[in-house]
Amino acid sequence: MASTLPENIVWGPAAIEKSRHDRRKLLEDNACRREKWISDNKYYYDYISRLIKHIIVPGRSVLNYRCETGFFLNAVSPSKGVGVEISPAMVDIARQHYPGLDFVCGDPQDHPVQDPFDYVLLNNISDTPDVLQVLKNAREQCHSQSRLVLYTYNYLWQPVLEWASRKGLRMPTLEPNWLSVDDLRCFLGLAGFELLKTYRVVLAPKKIPFLSTLANRYLARVPLLSRLCMSVVLVARPIPKPVAPSEVTVSVVIPCKNEQANVASAVERIPHMGKHTEIVFCDDKSTDGTGEEVLRVSALHPEKDIRLIPGPGICKAQNVWTGFRAAKGDVLMILDGDLAVMPEELPGFLNALTEGHGEFINGSRMIYPMQGQAMKYANFFGNKVFSMMFTLLFGHYIKDTLCGTKVLWRKDFERIEAFIGTWGIEDLWGDFDLLFGASRLHLKVHDLPVHYQDRIYGSTKMKRVFWNGYRMLRMWWAAWKTLRQSYY
Repeated sequence: MASTLPENIVWGPAAIEKSRHDRRKLLEDNACRREKWISDNKYYYDYISRLIKHIIVPGRSVLNYRCETGFFLNAVSPSKGVGVEISPAMVDIARQHYPGLDFVCGDPQDHPVQDPFDYVLLNNISDTPDVLQVLKNAREQCHSQSRLVLYTYNYLWQPVLEWASRKGLRMPTLEPNWLSVDDLRCFLGLAGFELLKTYRVVLAPKKIPFLSTLANRYLARVPLLSRLCMSVVLVARPIPKPVAPSEVTVSVVIPCKNEQANVASAVERIPHMGKHTEIVFCDDKSTDGTGEEVLRVSALHPEKDIRLIPGPGICKAQNVWTGFRAAKGDVLMILDGDLAVMPEELPGFLNALTEGHGEFINGSRMIYPMQGQAMKYANFFGNKVFSMMFTLLFGHYIKDTLCGTKVLWRKDFERIEAFIGTWGIEDLWGDFDLLFGASRLHLKVHDLPVHYQDRIYGSTKMKRVFWNGYRMLRMWWAAWKTLRQSYY
């Protein structure tokens, strides 16, 4: 017996096209009131725009899919801003309000590929009929350093949001896609993205004196309560294609002060890496003849590219930045002049970087047993404490914040450099500045265990343990206010 299908139901691919048509018509019918809804919910939209401005660095190129009337795109102050919306009426309003930005009427999944953008912002994912295809098209708009920013709602809030739409408190919607973070992670992976960070924000979408601040600034950070937040913002990166180590050049930057006896060993032990390896000694006004020793050893090894760069004599951080700015390699490596981290382990850092496991490879001394007095108990305890604090700050695990061996792409350091010295307290060592900058740019940080050994010659420069710890604590607090409280 043949089944009878309801005449008013559309089946197959035509159903998706009907969904697009219905959603476009709903936007057309409500476009003239969209700005009023944003104004009526100013507290909420200001909150979300602060978070998006925290994620998207000002002055970069931004492509905004489902931009509506351009509110968020304008908020991030792009150098080049392109908004794509399915509703012609919405696009007309956006063009009137923000003439300095470019708005296009069209479906995000069909938007033609242009020059790559630094950021792709995608809102209204819950109102998108074919999420995967839109994400795939977004991937085509990215370069290797681009970030995808995806803004959506927590599906647990569906009853509240539907009630608000019925009461005219928010724009009416058709039946949405209620996607969990795990669902979105799956879609992102299929489209060629890797999820880096999840922001869960807004427990109280309306401004209620004291209560809204309590809920959104404090309770929303509690691990279990954060799952109840109304809004979710995801940050993802394009999954990188592995690069052959033989195709990149490497700069090993060695900050040193009174390390004369370690110079020859460093030169002999640093392996050849990549297409070319340069060794950059940054002598920070040593008094033991370190600079002269570098010149002597360099003359003994003409087959190696060894350079001596005079340091400013201010602190280790400034010495490292001097070396980084002088370096010519695609990859920058820090190797402390005490050689407590074995130079022979540097190729592992290069492999982790070129294979795409991370964009910032952070050495971790806290895995393998340490040799002798390589790290005193007070330093060990301090590292453990700062590991927990940085994990809380960044939202992902950091095992060792103060290991001197850190490796990153030079092009990423050039972006991090803009944030150096902006955290309120000067970093005398450079480790925090690099980690803070990597977090601000949403680089993927990957820990790599190293074997930590006693220095053979000389003495440690980290002697004022408690004063140093206090200064680092102040730096962490300053960064907390910048990285976590800027959008609360």
